[in-house]
Amino acid sequence: MELSEVDKRFLLKIARSAIKSTLEGKVPEKPKVDSKALSERSGVFVTLKINGDLRGCIGYIEPVFPLVEATQEVAIKAAFEDPRFPPLTFSEFDAVEIEISVLSPLEELDDFEKIEIGKHGLVIDAGFRRGLLLPQVAVEYGWDREEFLRHTALKAGLPPESWRRKDVKLYTFTVQKFSEADFGNT
Repeated sequence: MELSEVDKRFLLKIARSAIKSTLEGKVPEKPKVDSKALSERSGVFVTLKINGDLRGCIGYIEPVFPLVEATQEVAIKAAFEDPRFPPLTFSEFDAVEIEISVLSPLEELDDFEKIEIGKHGLVIDAGFRRGLLLPQVAVEYGWDREEFLRHTALKAGLPPESWRRKDVKLYTFTVQKFSEADFGNT
């Protein structure tokens, strides 16, 4: 699924509106969409940043909900339920920049040499533990493939070298990433 500029702007608007409604103690309105792409089920992550620093990031790996609904839900979770941060406050709301990453379907990885830093995100699945890192994370930290794999394992709560085990599955995916800064409204 390829999102149009209109679709991207709409998703960013839905995410910001959902966070604002929740801050105001209101239930966000269910978005009405005409776009076929926004009605398709897709994995999606919403990342919140303030002055370039992470302030929250939560999403769905699997395509369980229509994209517009999933985006609205994970925007609220990123703002108020990311366990790494306290809930977003009114005083932070205007400073927060919203970034959305729409995931492609997962593809099982048979050779870690196929990972392209900056293009592929990673999922590690050890059955009882699962972790995901978006493609942009490896770029932001300057990681090579093996560092990216180790950090994905750590994100899943696994030992850093567990990605080498035969019983652990690895998956790659790509994203369509866009943010409010892309459209000049931060």
